[in-house]
Amino acid sequence: MSDFRLPTRVAEHDRESGADPLDLWDVGEVVRELAGIRRHWRSTNARHVEHGAKGFPSRIRLAKITEELSSALFPLRLGPDFVRQANEDTFITQTLQIAASRLHAQLRLELAYAIEIESLVADQRATEIVVAFLHELPNLRRLLDLDIEAAFRGDPAARSIDEVLICYPGLLAIIHHRLAHTLYLMGAPLVARIISEISHSSTGIDIHPGAQIGEGFFIDHGTGVVIGETAIIGNNVRIYQGVTLGAKNFPAEASGALIKALPRHPIIENDVVIYAGATILGRVTIGAGSEIGGNVWITHDVPPLSQVVQAREQNLLIRQGRISPTGTDLN
Repeated sequence: MSDFRLPTRVAEHDRESGADPLDLWDVGEVVRELAGIRRHWRSTNARHVEHGAKGFPSRIRLAKITEELSSALFPLRLGPDFVRQANEDTFITQTLQIAASRLHAQLRLELAYAIEIESLVADQRATEIVVAFLHELPNLRRLLDLDIEAAFRGDPAARSIDEVLICYPGLLAIIHHRLAHTLYLMGAPLVARIISEISHSSTGIDIHPGAQIGEGFFIDHGTGVVIGETAIIGNNVRIYQGVTLGAKNFPAEASGALIKALPRHPIIENDVVIYAGATILGRVTIGAGSEIGGNVWITHDVPPLSQVVQAREQNLLIRQGRISPTGTDLN
């Protein structure tokens, strides 16, 4: 551990003197060192500096946009408390106008950063994405209704559809995912990834926006769930906390750089249930109607209508250093 000592010069702020708090601390040396580090990074990452100078999409603004879009999709449940049936269309109109303008600005930043195009072209492309995205919202609402119904049917503790939508982290995660996945397919992977990570931070559910998820999807409890970029999930699939749909290995180029976008995550067919803690790795297929037990480790295909569970538990009884698998005293 390094020998840390306080600076010999410590400024004291006299509140009554009205001194500027910015003058309290001698940060000049720190600022100079940070500037040197930035110059070094920029000199070795020229492309990122050139495009990043225009700015990046904002996590804070995208969190607000996602909240607005969610309230437009479900105004009475996820909107503000003044919304009623009599005024919900007016609320949705105003909310979507605001959200669309804010989303346009964030998309323009991503496009200007990621693609070598002029600002005018980025602005036009961002407009096209926003228009197409808005027209997808009715389809997303219909899809999310099926997710909500699946959650209500799949959880005996759920007392109402409203409770599922308002309270369940799995529904919050899937709302974010369906919004993010739509933007991902439309050519905005950075904005989509930020939206996914906003949900990840609040729910503990990590779904890459590239993952393809069918209708009637339910994540129960949810904490610790990981679903990778190239995973494909069919209809009416239910998974529990701690499930991982991950990659088994990561092929690399001769230079050592990982090869991107290869299909490397599982395919989960229709009507599959995956219980807590199960880990499924690689481009394997879990056949339709299968049941995957808790804490299993799968790296191979599973035929349809299978049941995969752990090996039968054996109770070991120790007697004076001798072990009986049946619990019988061997002495």
